Amino acid sequence: MAQSPAHRLGQIIGEELERAIHKPLQEIAEEFGLYLDYKHPRPARGGKRKVAWTDSRGNVHDLDYVLEEGGSEESLGRPRAFIESAWRRYTKHSRNKAQEIQGAIAPLSETYHDCHPFLGAVLAGVFTDGSLAQFRSHKFNLVYCQYDTIVQAFASEGVDVATDERTSEGDLQRKVDALDRLTEAQRERIAEEIRRLHADQFDQFFYELRTCLNRMIEHVFVLTLSGLSRQLASIEDAVRFVEEHDEAAPASEFVRYELNIRYTNGDEIRGSFREKAKAIDFLRSFARSV
Repeated sequence: MAQSPAHRLGQIIGEELERAIHKPLQEIAEEFGLYLDYKHPRPARGGKRKVAWTDSRGNVHDLDYVLEEGGSEESLGRPRAFIESAWRRYTKHSRNKAQEIQGAIAPLSETYHDCHPFLGAVLAGVFTDGSLAQFRSHKFNLVYCQYDTIVQAFASEGVDVATDERTSEGDLQRKVDALDRLTEAQRERIAEEIRRLHADQFDQFFYELRTCLNRMIEHVFVLTLSGLSRQLASIEDAVRFVEEHDEAAPASEFVRYELNIRYTNGDEIRGSFREKAKAIDFLRSFARSV
């Protein structure tokens, strides 16, 4: 089925937004010895083009970029950063896109919590303050390129991408045709202009990414718990139990290991395990990520 010119226009702008972060992400990947996955045929996923990761419930989520530790064209690594980009022209569409991005990355962040991945979103067009606040409440690092500056970036190469709900199909098609005539060099310059027009935000975004990737373990806190647990019906019952508890009595049966790993950037990861082998596996998983 042929794409409408409005859809194709949005697709091209979205591709330029992805291009704007590809080169800096590749440089960071090389700096930290990581693999940058992006949309391209990759043997590690059977030659499929899409960047797709599966959460703990078996749901598959498509992404734009993933930085992997130990990854290669032939093998999947451990995710150190999940990054999405999105262009939306109208508020009515931006709300859905914001929820879509959060719905993809949040469960992946939980699934791979032991990697404590960086969560990033590069947004452009029209997004509400509420949508941006919701992203930040879920610990996303953001770049927000407003609609007017995206128009300005394309205009730097002589292409007018400005539209509104009154723009005719014919005008939309002419804009698409002009975009399709752009050379690779022109597209790269537009990507550079997007970064230049939002330099402060991009600088902060990549600073936060480097800080996350640079983190080192500050300390590991291990607590072994012994004693019988109690489930009590009220605060009064709990107070009575604590008051009557004999702290000098010999410890009874082992309960669990409580583990807390703290990083130099303030990140903390906690684990609670009844079985020694699982606690050891949990700890050793972090030896691979530092």
